Amino acid sequence: MGEEPDPEKMPLEPSDFPYEVQVAFFISSMLSERWEGNSGTYMGKDWTNVEYLFRVYEIPEIKVVLHFMHIIDQIIIFNRSEEQSKRRKAAERKSTGGKQYAHNVKG
Repeated sequence: MGEEPDPEKMPLEPSDFPYEVQVAFFISSMLSERWEGNSGTYMGKDWTNVEYLFRVYEIPEIKVVLHFMHIIDQIIIFNRSEEQSKRRKAAERKSTGGKQYAHNVKG
């Protein structure tokens, strides 16, 4: 196995990861992204060309690399969803003036 990453060195560099993870990042970067048209929601990578890329680059451990690619894709989907949610909430606050008041009304 490789060296343990230095906790002082953040964020990690691709070279800090095992070979299969580095390959997963590389192949993932070559896949296009899918976005839902109406809401602009990130839907993940378009996996259509992944088999072609594995053949072109003669990837030996396809199952392992594919596993890491799936994990990377899920992390990206989650992070982009969180970012979109934060932007939406900020826009909602801005449209209401950013202040919400509770009024006690007694009849």
